[in-house]
Order: sequence, then C-alpha cells, then structure tokens
Amino acid sequence: MKLEMIGISKSYGSKSVLKDISCEFTEGVYGLLGANGTGKTTLMNIICDLIKPSQGRIKCDGASHTEEYIQYLGFLPQDFSYYHNFTGLDFLLYMAALKGMTKKQARVESDKFLKLTGLYDVRKKKIASYSGGMKQRLGIAQALLNNPKILILDEPTVGLDPKERVKFRNIISELSADKIILLSTHIVSDVEAIAKEILILKDGNFVERGSAKELLSLIEGQVWEFRVSEREWQRFARDYVIVNERIEPDGIVLRVISSDSLVEGAQRVIPSLEDLYIYYFREEANG
Repeated sequence: MKLEMIGISKSYGSKSVLKDISCEFTEGVYGLLGANGTGKTTLMNIICDLIKPSQGRIKCDGASHTEEYIQYLGFLPQDFSYYHNFTGLDFLLYMAALKGMTKKQARVESDKFLKLTGLYDVRKKKIASYSGGMKQRLGIAQALLNNPKILILDEPTVGLDPKERVKFRNIISELSADKIILLSTHIVSDVEAIAKEILILKDGNFVERGSAKELLSLIEGQVWEFRVSEREWQRFARDYVIVNERIEPDGIVLRVISSDSLVEGAQRVIPSLEDLYIYYFREEANG
C-alpha cells in the first residue's frame, strides 16, 4: 500500500499552517516530529479526511479520497473522549457498532485487541478506573477495530509514564509489518527506536526527512561538551545553540552544536536526535 500527499497546503484566513507538502508512505512506522503548534494535528486531520486542505490532495494506491479509503483508516486523535462509566469491553463494542460490525465480529475483534494491548484482564472494569496509559492503549484498540491498513496516532504518549511509553512502542512496533503507521509527537524517544523514517515539521513543511541514522549524520562532528563559568555561560547562551546544560560544583557543562570547537578542551560527543530536535526548535525550547 502507498499513501501519498500531493501539494498539501492549509490556511486559516491569512495564517498559513501547511505549505505545499508532498511525500509518500509505505508500510512501516513514520515519526512526525514538531513542536506544539507546528501543524502536526492539522496534517493528521487532513489525512483522515476530517478537514479539507486549502490546496492539494491525498491519494491511496493511486486513488483519491473515497469511502473505501476511509475504511482503511484507524485514528487515535490527540484529545480522545471516553465514556468513563463504560467498561473497556463495552466501549470497544460500542465503537465496533459505529464502524458497522456485526455483534459476533465486534466481540471477536474486541477480545483480540484487548489482548494485544494488555487490557483483556481489566476489560470488565470501568474506564474511570484506568490509568492514563491504559486509556491510551484502549484508544489504540478502538483504532484497530476495523483492521486498518493506515493507522494515524496524534500525540499518543502524552501523559504516559516511562514504563507505559515502552509498552506503547512495543505494541506499535508489532503492528507495523503490514500497516502504514504515522505517529506525531514532540517527544523524540517515542520514534527514535521504532520509526523507519522521521519527518521534522517546521514552518509548515518538512525541513528534514530520513532514518535516525541519516538525520544524525547532519550534525555528526558538530556536538561538543565543555565546562564554563556562570559568567561565560551567559555569553554562550546568547550566541550559540545550547542543547543541554548540567550544573556541577566546579562549573557548568554545556552541550553545544557548532561546526567548530568553541573553547580549548571542548570534547566532540556522539549526537542524539534530541540534539537535532532542539537545534531546529530551540526558540520553542527556550520559550
């Protein structure tokens, strides 16, 4: 299967949110990285046919948006509402009915995805008693009910603790063999280990796209660590991209992106995707 975005633009009045985005996806996990407010949710909603682009179109296996295309989709929006007095099982049966499944099919599919997401043992407990991670896994389960070929997940790990994040990534990795999975986030670790490609969205378009290894090569040899005094720190903070700082008894250790060594004794260090992210979104990180 191939999903294509062709010349996608979206404006609200005079504000341009997306600008002539074109790319294509095949089976696997794609991580869409961007700061809050960069248009990730708008792009997700356009892919899911919830809003229309100002220009451009979406194609799936060569065909434009159709009723059949919508049947291919599974979607977990950023702000997903639950009926908290429902049990997990009742909620999935309800969502299955909305998707047009028979009662028998709905029960089989609900049990299947409750097991996949680790919720089968709590299926008869009310959603009000679920943790944030359990609710997110229930959201994934409902998105999978129609066995979608395209799975869209908008900021799915917000509010999850580190252990729940690992469970979530494992589930997504298992599902990716025969699905296109597009996962938007501003948390680098969500996609670093599982995405076959990472796309960085800024100012309405993709400024970089590639595997983690390819993206890291962009700043290879340009990440440095060195120790400065508090007085020196103020100068570096003003003039350079500081991606991390660590206060120690004998000074402040800075992690800086620069093409050249800035001080004597600076050590080149192995770059991380978080370094690259902060390089592109340093204004948001500082603000």
